[in-house]
Amino acid sequence: MSVGRDDRPLIAVLDYGIGNLRSAQKALEKVGAEARLTADPRLIADAAGVVLPGVGAFGRCMDELRRAGLADLAAAAVLDDRPFLGVCVGMQMLFEGSDESPGATGLGVLPGWVRRLPDGVKHPQMQWNVLHWEQPCSLAPTLPEPAWVYFVHSYAADPDPADLVATCDYGGPVAAMVQRDRCWATQFHPEKSGANGLALLESFVQACA
Repeated sequence: MSVGRDDRPLIAVLDYGIGNLRSAQKALEKVGAEARLTADPRLIADAAGVVLPGVGAFGRCMDELRRAGLADLAAAAVLDDRPFLGVCVGMQMLFEGSDESPGATGLGVLPGWVRRLPDGVKHPQMQWNVLHWEQPCSLAPTLPEPAWVYFVHSYAADPDPADLVATCDYGGPVAAMVQRDRCWATQFHPEKSGANGLALLESFVQACA
């Protein structure tokens, strides 16, 4: 069943033991989802939407995702066109690989590679920054202009331009958000981005409803 208690959409937050995954779960609950932190394949397959958070190193996140048996389930959710949201390293893992961990392969459900932020700027980018929209995004119609969001990262994706919906300026344009069909991913942390982040998460919940 894809509907949780009180007709709230059931959203699976993939639990693979990395970082503060519960903060993403709590933010989704705040905006109207029944969000479950889970590694249960049946629950994940039955959920209306799937969220892949991530913090830390690309290679370790991929190792732990595979060790938990969740890599194929995450990829299948994207390929099945269920609403899917990747956050921070969870966005990076959707791509083919990363300069941060040359021996590690990503999920490869989006074309592109993850590269280190430009030289001449502080690593990591740990600050609020403004989104610059490259094309319309179905999760962002209620966000203000300018929309400030919170970043913590030293690497960022180099995606297919057709998938790139927002950048930020940090030593040049840096991919901040991508969208392909009903797969969205943010390099910034919606759960740490105040009202703007909650508005984006609420739009994702509505897409799952």
